[in-house]
Amino acid sequence: MTKSATEKKRVRRAPSSTGRDLAENQPKQPGSKKDVYQLFAEKVRDNKQLKSKWAIMQETRVEYFRGKDFVVFLKDHLEVKEILGPDKDCEAEDIINTLLGRNLIIRCDRAVKTVRPGKKKLSSWPVHLEIHNEQVFSKDVAFFAWTFMKRRALWQTILSFLWPLVALAMCLFPVYPYQVKIVVLYSCAGALLFIVTILLIRAAIFGALFIILGKRIWFFPNINAEETTFRELVRFWPKKDEGEAPKWTSRLFYAIVSVLVILLLRHHAPDEAARARYQTKVSNIIDEMLDWSPKLAISGMLEKQQPVVNATEKGHPTDGTSSKVESDEVEKEHLVDDENVT
Repeated sequence: MTKSATEKKRVRRAPSSTGRDLAENQPKQPGSKKDVYQLFAEKVRDNKQLKSKWAIMQETRVEYFRGKDFVVFLKDHLEVKEILGPDKDCEAEDIINTLLGRNLIIRCDRAVKTVRPGKKKLSSWPVHLEIHNEQVFSKDVAFFAWTFMKRRALWQTILSFLWPLVALAMCLFPVYPYQVKIVVLYSCAGALLFIVTILLIRAAIFGALFIILGKRIWFFPNINAEETTFRELVRFWPKKDEGEAPKWTSRLFYAIVSVLVILLLRHHAPDEAARARYQTKVSNIIDEMLDWSPKLAISGMLEKQQPVVNATEKGHPTDGTSSKVESDEVEKEHLVDDENVT
């Protein structure tokens, strides 16, 4: 009987206090040599073929996977098990129990166990998790979260050093040359216009299909999601609607609300003259921003200081003029003294 088989029979109970910190589950590495199961866990976690999601457990974001997906992953990728050496022939159940025993993963359970209103079944990937009481492999629906810190990729390290430079470049935008300002301005405006267009088209298609067909179908990816993968960003075909069909009363209500909103927007829309004024105002602001430069700022400061200098000169004449006035006054005093003497 192998070591993994003996560890499979152990049943670890989670502590009664649910406030246990996940940092206590960090694997202990004896010496400088990594354990083969630690290397195996890092290899599996970095592999994108094992589907995983992010969730909240004890106010901490964790990455987790499903037990049935792990079994299928090992069957399709036998080369990953070569890292285990003598234990490479073990079953997925034995490997899971060994990872649990070494605190590389922890078994979780969904925090919300009731079906939400409007849904037929529980979510396949819950957003909130809690620690399961029995820390063993199960053939039923079981979730397992990684407890160790994921190794940072090289591009992430490089990107962390580049972010301060990007922030500095954004602050120096006013001193850029005119051509660079044009490129940056139109690039940012194009990206913003693309995002707004995608959101509007996505919402319009969803609303039309919801009101007409009673289907909740989201085309295009959700670019507002906090956590998403590149595969989801390039997904344009909608997922299967798992909820029950909405009632006709709710569809009629949303149809009436949509019509009222459209009529309200049309009634308060600006006329041609107002749109022309807004366009001129925005155009002037953009031109002023693009034409600004340090040289113009310095010349403007000098022009503001010029009237002050002129006023100072008028109040205080030059040295030559003042000396001439003083000499004239002295001569007048001497003449007055001579007249008094005579």
